[in-house]
Amino acid sequence: MALVKAGVLVLDCAEPEKLAVFYKELLEGEEADATANRVEIKGADGFRIALRRDVNATPPSWPRPENSLQAHLEFVVDDLDAVERRVISLGGRPLEAKEASGPLEERGYADPAGHSFTLRRTPPTAPKQG
Repeated sequence: MALVKAGVLVLDCAEPEKLAVFYKELLEGEEADATANRVEIKGADGFRIALRRDVNATPPSWPRPENSLQAHLEFVVDDLDAVERRVISLGGRPLEAKEASGPLEERGYADPAGHSFTLRRTPPTAPKQG
């Protein structure tokens, strides 16, 4: 029997109700639990994220050098352009973290409260040779 039944990523923010709308739409999920200071979202694939009220929360400054990137979310997607349009329509913003010479395999963003996350394209699967 496992000691841990489930894991939930928790992000601190000033307004969890507003940030929950962003993640509920992005993850095509549903509100799994809510209290006065916390909203939990369960994504369509079972991923769980909770937004916890911290009235003193300030967004991280990454990729600026004064703050290190201590943690961020990473979402695997099939179509970077389509998901980027969705992120921006929900109030997220792109983070210019690096220049790339060819097609980007991943892109960085911030949610409406400033938490960073990455969209990573699913690598194409080719038939095994040999």
